[in-house]
Amino acid sequence: MDEVAGAIADPVRREILLMLRDEPLSAGQIAGRFAISRPAISRHLRVLREAGLVRDSADGRRRVYALETAPLADLAGWLERLTRPSGWQHRLDTLETEVYRTRRERLRAAGRNHSQEEIA
Repeated sequence: MDEVAGAIADPVRREILLMLRDEPLSAGQIAGRFAISRPAISRHLRVLREAGLVRDSADGRRRVYALETAPLADLAGWLERLTRPSGWQHRLDTLETEVYRTRRERLRAAGRNHSQEEIA
C-alpha cells in the first residue's frame, strides 16, 4: 500500500493513470501530452509499473501501457476506513434517528388522543 500511495503522490503520475483509464497508450502518446521530457515520463512510468499500477507490453518497437487497478484496492479500503464515521459518530447518528422517531410517534399519539376527546 505504501508503494502505491507513493506512486500516486505525484500529480503527473495521477494524470497518467487517468489517461490510461480509458485506453492503453504508448509511451510516446503519453509523453506527447506533457510539457516535460520523455526521460522524465519514462521515470514516472517506471514508478507506476513498479507499484503495479500499470503493465507494459511490446507492440513492435513501442511500449504500450495499460492501467492495473487491483493494487488500489488496499489503499481504497484504508481510505474508506479513514473516512467512515467513527464508532461514536455512528452511535450518535443512531441515537438522533431514534429521538426523531420517538418524537414523531408521540406527536401522532397526541393527535389521536386530541381527536378522540373532541368526538366524546
